[in-house]
Amino acid sequence: MAIPLQQKIRVGAYVLGRHLRGVRRYPLVLMLEPLFRCNLACAGCGKIDYPDPILNQRLSVAECLEAVDECGAPVVVIAGGEPLLHREIDEIVEGILARKKFVYLCTNALLLEKKIEQFKPNPFFAWTVHLDGDREDHDHSVCQPGVYDRAVEAIRFAKERGFRVNINATLFDTAEPERVARFFDAVTEMGIDGITVSPGYAYERAPDQAHFLSRRRTKELFREIFKRQNGSRWSFNQSSLFLDFLAGNQTYHCTPWGNPTRNYFGWQRPCYLLGEGYTRTFKELMEETDWDSYGTGNYEKCAQPAESRNDQPTRRAHNRGDGAGNPARPAAPGRIRLLPSCRRGDGAAEPRLR
Repeated sequence: MAIPLQQKIRVGAYVLGRHLRGVRRYPLVLMLEPLFRCNLACAGCGKIDYPDPILNQRLSVAECLEAVDECGAPVVVIAGGEPLLHREIDEIVEGILARKKFVYLCTNALLLEKKIEQFKPNPFFAWTVHLDGDREDHDHSVCQPGVYDRAVEAIRFAKERGFRVNINATLFDTAEPERVARFFDAVTEMGIDGITVSPGYAYERAPDQAHFLSRRRTKELFREIFKRQNGSRWSFNQSSLFLDFLAGNQTYHCTPWGNPTRNYFGWQRPCYLLGEGYTRTFKELMEETDWDSYGTGNYEKCAQPAESRNDQPTRRAHNRGDGAGNPARPAAPGRIRLLPSCRRGDGAAEPRLR
């Protein structure tokens, strides 16, 4: 496992402490989004379809650190948008590290070489570079050629300077197990410190709503990928419990309070996949959210999407998707299916705090 021993010990002690106190719900990872603005327009992401007045907003250093203190989670993932576009991102990271939190700074790496002098290697800090597969797959996913090569060069650049570097791969229903396995081999040979992998969950604001993975397809895909490990030392920055879940060997109850999201609008309820409004404080999020109403079997929006067929569109998992909702088209043998849209959306009204 790529999770550092120090992190395992600290997080384990945190969890044990909550159990001994009888705390039923508590956060493990804070998803901190200091901005939505990005320098890419990926078809599987809906963050940048907000109008400019919202894209131009930033959480201040003080607001970010207040969120870290409010939440208390031992791990903070800084996402976006592209966090390196935030002019004070180094101060935000420095402030979180001073609180002895583990920080994973997510980036598409286009600005990493330019900004890296603002950061120092730290056992509590790691870059998490977005790579959705090999050169062809990743450049297609981000809707721009040449991004894969720039990201790989930035990974090498950061490693040479003594930083921990992980990659974050999101896989959609176009993923081919053999190619994904070769990709994992390739990034392992680069000397990365860990792989974070996730199926493409049905994010309601994404322009492309046709290629999110169903639960059945997720199980099939990851079982086939893991079969191809063949002794390769893929080092995942995730627990074996989650990897078992991806392969369909485990079933868990939904615990969205485990990774709360704080962004410009406030604390998102209940998780970043659902547009259920925002609260002003973390306390309100935890105490006023009807957590038992969420999860597959409890809530329509949490239901699994229908399987993709030539004559049947993939059902949107949410009511307010901004994508075209086009049917999934069959791929030619040996080729990946093209995403239906790589264009920026038309924007949406600002959600209300409640």
